Amino acid sequence: MTYGVKGAFGACAIAVTLSGCLADMGNGWVADNIVSRTRFADPLAPGQKTHSENVNADSQIIQGLAARRSALPPGSSFEQVATAVLAANSRAAEAELRAARLRSEAASKNWLPRIGPDISLTSLGSVVANLVVDQVLFDNGRKKGEREFAIADVEVAAVTLAVDTNDRVHTGLTLYVTAAEAREKAMLSEAALRDMGHFEYVMGERVRGGVSDMSDLNILRQKLAEIRATRTANAELARTSLAELNAMSIQPVSDLRGVTELAVSAHAAQPLTVVLAEAEKTRSIARAKVERAGQLPGLSAGGTVGASTNVGLRVTTDSLIGFGTGATLQAIEAAKETAARRVAQAQEDASRSLRKLESQIAAKSRQAGEAARLTAQAKGNLDLFQQQYDAGQRQVMDVVGVYETFARQQQAEVSLKYEAARLRLEMARLLGVLADGDQI
Repeated sequence: MTYGVKGAFGACAIAVTLSGCLADMGNGWVADNIVSRTRFADPLAPGQKTHSENVNADSQIIQGLAARRSALPPGSSFEQVATAVLAANSRAAEAELRAARLRSEAASKNWLPRIGPDISLTSLGSVVANLVVDQVLFDNGRKKGEREFAIADVEVAAVTLAVDTNDRVHTGLTLYVTAAEAREKAMLSEAALRDMGHFEYVMGERVRGGVSDMSDLNILRQKLAEIRATRTANAELARTSLAELNAMSIQPVSDLRGVTELAVSAHAAQPLTVVLAEAEKTRSIARAKVERAGQLPGLSAGGTVGASTNVGLRVTTDSLIGFGTGATLQAIEAAKETAARRVAQAQEDASRSLRKLESQIAAKSRQAGEAARLTAQAKGNLDLFQQQYDAGQRQVMDVVGVYETFARQQQAEVSLKYEAARLRLEMARLLGVLADGDQI
């Protein structure tokens, strides 16, 4: 057994030495496809970075994600909702990112020799134990492609985590905006119910005095029933949205009030869908390199050391070369172009979505301004009719009709205001600026 262990170390040394010699053969195609190596280093050496830190420092995608700043104003109601929602996040995408980092760290050592036991039982009943040693010397860039694929997989997982985090914040803020809108509309309905109740009382007195017809009173009661139904529906919507929001928050946020005005533009950051497409492009290219290398023969050094020692060089390949190998290699190369076109398509789709959101936000903001002016005009008309009613120049139903116009205009103004807020949140989600990147 002592001889076998010494022989194993000797075989490893021979394999690594052969790999180093082949790597120094020149700057041609062969040298580019020799298994690349890194310098042996103590992982606990002072000042030495871990593999994950090196990946973070070298990856432009991860650096770009970490540099993103949240568009939510500090201390605002939106920021408080986002904090509560993220604190309760199960972060399944974070677990996937951690697994991808471990896979990348494992792949970073794939150039080292592989050693394993080979135990067999002979026909005479004795046990023969050997050590199998294998060191890849030439692999057409496969090991390098595997390392690139693992790093790209980390980038894809990082972008996925950013997308997942922004989606969660967007969901929470959308629920908050929906609840805020429903509460405001319920308050308007409550005020309308009080005012229409006064008109109903006046009309009831006029009917009892024989001045007005019973049909007018029935119409007013019908309008009151509609207002009550609207108020109840808005109150229920607010309760439902808040209950759902509290279920996904670390603490209740029912007491928060106010809707924050987001200052977000289409040029704030690169859309996350484009960043994801770029990361997937890099991963697809690395996968194509691995698949291409698998179609071509490679060279490795190694063998068995122990009871029966056999060390040498051998040619390796995943598949036999056939008449269709050329077409297979062309198909693998075509995957690179496909990945590039996916990035272009993602950029086009994101640009279209951003332009659409910009137009919709501008339109809703303009419409909200017009609605505010129309509400002011309706309030002026209502005050005028009220004065004329008090002077005996208008009937009760005349004032009721003008009041309905005023109440509808108030509801429309509120709807437009919150629609614009939802559109801004959607743009911030698409851009990935609903949370600080370094906090994610």
